[in-house]
Amino acid sequence: MTVAVPKYEDRFIEKNACVLIPTYNNAQVLATVIENVLQYTLQIIVVCDGPTDNTLEILKTFPEIDIISYKKNKGKGFALRKGMKHALDKGYKYAISMDSDGQHLGEDLIHFLNQSDKNPQAIIVGARNMENAKQAKSSSFANRFSNFWFHLETGIKLPDTQSGYRLYPLQKLANRKYFSTKYEFEIEILVRAAWRLIPVISVPIQVLYPEGEKRITHFRAGRDFTRISILNTVLVIIMLLFGRPAMFVRKIRRTNFKTFFKERIIESSETNLKLSLSAAFGIFMGILPIWGWQLISAIGLAYIFKLNKPIVIVTANISIPPNIPVLLFLSYYTGAILTGHNLNDIIFDWSFNFEMIKRDFFMYLIGSVVFAIFSALITGLLSFFVFSLLRRKK
Repeated sequence: MTVAVPKYEDRFIEKNACVLIPTYNNAQVLATVIENVLQYTLQIIVVCDGPTDNTLEILKTFPEIDIISYKKNKGKGFALRKGMKHALDKGYKYAISMDSDGQHLGEDLIHFLNQSDKNPQAIIVGARNMENAKQAKSSSFANRFSNFWFHLETGIKLPDTQSGYRLYPLQKLANRKYFSTKYEFEIEILVRAAWRLIPVISVPIQVLYPEGEKRITHFRAGRDFTRISILNTVLVIIMLLFGRPAMFVRKIRRTNFKTFFKERIIESSETNLKLSLSAAFGIFMGILPIWGWQLISAIGLAYIFKLNKPIVIVTANISIPPNIPVLLFLSYYTGAILTGHNLNDIIFDWSFNFEMIKRDFFMYLIGSVVFAIFSALITGLLSFFVFSLLRRKK
């Protein structure tokens, strides 16, 4: 008897891809889901996340698939991480995750493979058609809520950040530590991948929502929504301190600086006033006495105030090591003028450092803030004049 070869098996082998199905107490529909996927590929990994129903007995009837099982339920995020590591260890380069509740259809697998051929480094998220799907209002709100936070944290607009139907480029995501293990992991991995400039794109998919009691979900609105909200709060903090600044610096490194300067500054649609304010803000942050946090804070705040990031980065770098003694002295000297100290006792040399200002720290603190404001004003005026000359046609 000839056994039929699954429809997309050659593509899966050529792509070195597998289907990854995390499951927890979905025995009612799991067999149907697996049978559906087996029509398209044999390269299937099922992660059995500590079930209490007869899931294991059902999986024994599918000897052709790869099964990972453990006794204690640890959450969807943990199951995905476990499955992705297992797939990578087996030599797979890509894993397409599917939910085991029956909402995803195997015939859409080809869309992920085709899109991955065009974007081999990308995470590809299946975008469900929410208008045609019979989706609960709470789920629709949660998805819009998640899309909003993802856009805020990465600057990327994605139509369906909560979709579990995804293609992951395993090697790009390897050797990373994540701090979430439940549903919120699917948000965390997208955000942190975007910060590392891994493309995150979408592809349209179908979705099937069984009606009434036939639909199985382990998502607990109150508990899981709270966990997702806490995660987004943490990610926003990381975004301001590290995520978006690091993301922006990586973009600069990947682009020819002359081209980048021309496109983002000379040919920018921003006004000369905004560019000048960006230069002034960068100088202010570079002199402000928050040593060690100046550049990161400057870039994070530049995103909030919608300033020109390249200019903020360049000007905030006024506090590079060779300039530090000069900036410290001028701040200290300004403070001495403001507080009425004897200026004859203040002598500059290149050994001027943080240790020398400890005894008069309050004087230095006042002086550095005032000096930062004064320097920012001068920089703003001069840069406005320069930008007006360089961008006369604009």
